[in-house]
Amino acid sequence: MTQQFDPDFGLTAQDYSRHRAGFPPRLVERLTAAGLTLSERDVLDVGTGTGSLARLCAQAGARVTGLDPAASLLEQAAELDREAGVKVDYRVATAEETGLPDASFDVVTAGQCWHWFDAPKAAAEVRRLLRPTGVVVIAHFDWLPLPGNLVAATEELITSYNPEWTMGGGTGLYPRWLTDLATAGFGGIETFSFDLDVPYTPEAWVGRIRASAGVGASLPPEQVARFTDDLTRVLADRFPGEVLAVPHRTWAVTATAPTR
Repeated sequence: MTQQFDPDFGLTAQDYSRHRAGFPPRLVERLTAAGLTLSERDVLDVGTGTGSLARLCAQAGARVTGLDPAASLLEQAAELDREAGVKVDYRVATAEETGLPDASFDVVTAGQCWHWFDAPKAAAEVRRLLRPTGVVVIAHFDWLPLPGNLVAATEELITSYNPEWTMGGGTGLYPRWLTDLATAGFGGIETFSFDLDVPYTPEAWVGRIRASAGVGASLPPEQVARFTDDLTRVLADRFPGEVLAVPHRTWAVTATAPTR
């Protein structure tokens, strides 16, 4: 029996906080345009990590609670919140067992994390936590590997160091999550996406990749150090420049909880 790939993002807290680009504000703009107003709403962000999506919701005027099993990530999230001038109530818990009261939120969000959950349990927990006709938002913000680009070269290097990492080659689209939500009884399922380039310095891109599941969250420190050197050389040799334009796709699905 093969061992399950089980990264520990708590190991990457510093890089995750410093280098991982957060969700773009345009995500909230698109949610608002779709009829989901966050101001004065009670929002729960599960798998919050360093609070990227939670912060966006708080900046939009929501009352936000953020959950994550990694306390070290929540410490970084709180520091980033202080710098941003917002307040989120962070708690250590999982998406499958939040320990929170029934029907206590208007919106539940999950940013860049649904693939790590036990989907049936997480969807059932989200449904329990939402008030009638409350909304769940599952969102992703993914780099895009295109033939010959720096993302594809980066993914090739990750795989050479960590063959168990099988998350490369993505399109930033997640149709399976629609099935998860429909199976749990959610309705009004809709999706949207948009692409944009994210500027990274070479150093920041290396730091961002160290914070990923296939590197800092799963490799021993000595391999992470060698990977850092190798990726730095790849960027200098093949993608020189002070600023790298890294293509990303934002994708989201929204769905409505059934009335009780």
